[in-house]
Amino acid sequence: MTFGFIGTGSMGGALARAARRRLEGGQILLANRTEAKAAALAKELGASLSNNRTIAGNADYVFLGVKPQMMGDLLAEIGPELRSRKDRFVLVSMAAGRSVADIQAMAEGDYPVLRIMPNTPCSIGEGMVLYTPGPGVTEAEVQVFLESMAGAGRFSPIPEKQMDAGSAVAGCGPAFVDLFVEALADGGVACGLPRAQALEFAAQMVLGSARLLLESGKHPGELKDAVCSPGGTTIQGVRKLEEAGFRGAVMNAVIAACEKGGNVK
Repeated sequence: MTFGFIGTGSMGGALARAARRRLEGGQILLANRTEAKAAALAKELGASLSNNRTIAGNADYVFLGVKPQMMGDLLAEIGPELRSRKDRFVLVSMAAGRSVADIQAMAEGDYPVLRIMPNTPCSIGEGMVLYTPGPGVTEAEVQVFLESMAGAGRFSPIPEKQMDAGSAVAGCGPAFVDLFVEALADGGVACGLPRAQALEFAAQMVLGSARLLLESGKHPGELKDAVCSPGGTTIQGVRKLEEAGFRGAVMNAVIAACEKGGNVK
């Protein structure tokens, strides 16, 4: 079983690293427009340096790790290899705003397409991967994918009509969290903390808070209330966040990302 990654940028590279946790290096093929980037990753993972057409013609799972705007050109390039294949294969698309039907139309073939939306924490095994099997993808093929990619983190099936919304939370969310962590650290620096220490405090706090939320099963409002003592410091900070429209700003960021996902050109 071979997994071929066309595109080894932030997301493609993260998934390749995740795959290497379960697969042998020889089972992973890597290609990138800038070959040096794929070569460096191949050396890091002990994987095989390849090219787009070789992956398209041979990999059992062909990961299409290019930007949505580049997907048409890529599928036109590898179309001859896909059409010439007599064996079974699955196209794995992680392009925001590109439906299973879009991928099939651009590839000019009724190929099995597994649409996924991962995030960058997949590179350290703490990712969130949403997935939608298109028509023709068998349950066995989904299971092979899930087992082989288990090193990426958590996986959740989702109806394709909800993929843009899920992507806005899980896929775009790391950037929102990074912005929040940076702001927390900036606040700490303003209060006199060394920069490195402020970043460490903020990042570990977010990590621990997320794990507590997932493992306790409690509502975030309940966990927030547990920190806000009457007349205490935390509730004053919460008050300032509410005055600044913090929750509304976060909701608007998710909605904007979702709307953009549904209108990718």
